[in-house]
Amino acid sequence: MRYFIQLSYNGSAYHGWQIQPNAVTIQETLQDALSKLLNTKLSITGAGRTDTGVHASQMFAHFDIDETIDTDTLRFKLNSFLPKDIAIQSVFQVNDDAHARFHAIKRSYEYKIALKKDVFQFDYAYYLHQDFDVDRMNEAANILLEYTDFQCFSKSNTDVKTYNCKIEYAQWKQEDDMLIFTISADRFLRNMVRAIVGTLITIGLGKCEVNDMHKIIASKNRGEAGFSVPAKGLYLTEVLYPNGIVM
Repeated sequence: MRYFIQLSYNGSAYHGWQIQPNAVTIQETLQDALSKLLNTKLSITGAGRTDTGVHASQMFAHFDIDETIDTDTLRFKLNSFLPKDIAIQSVFQVNDDAHARFHAIKRSYEYKIALKKDVFQFDYAYYLHQDFDVDRMNEAANILLEYTDFQCFSKSNTDVKTYNCKIEYAQWKQEDDMLIFTISADRFLRNMVRAIVGTLITIGLGKCEVNDMHKIIASKNRGEAGFSVPAKGLYLTEVLYPNGIVM
């Protein structure tokens, strides 16, 4: 039987989601906890692969086990067993062919820029005391919706088969002293959101023109895009699945 887990995490202490040698990751931490609590070696598959230091307010993963489990009890035990920076919202049974990664149809991220020095946000937002032209940034962000090939924003030397992504929303908004960028797409490339944000910051500060976004995307060259902003301001906020995936 297959079960989904909905979780959130503060990624500050982790080398991203995916298991890797000699590094502490979210996937490994959760997988080890599940295996110990259910007394069997389990493997989990996540909805995505957040990078080192990136946070998630909503993430999903699935695992298989040959027995019926009490999902409420497992959720309680996981939250007691896991470290304080990983929280389980729910555990629920799904169709046997439901896949946390391949069946996700939309993912959304937020990036937070603190415009005022705030000691309580220092580790969770990128502090930039600058005067941004948010209208220019949103005009440039709208250009993203005209394209599908985003190789220029991808980390170099990745093993992806395609650089195509369908972005359906990309906008900035200001809430008090916080500037927040929200972007939604069917999939994202490694480092993509952070490179897009860095490029939009450059445009918002008047260091390049709005229409330069066309040239940057067409170049398919990471060197043409802007800098990659720090991971601490990035949050995976939503993973959406089609109706019928969940039992």
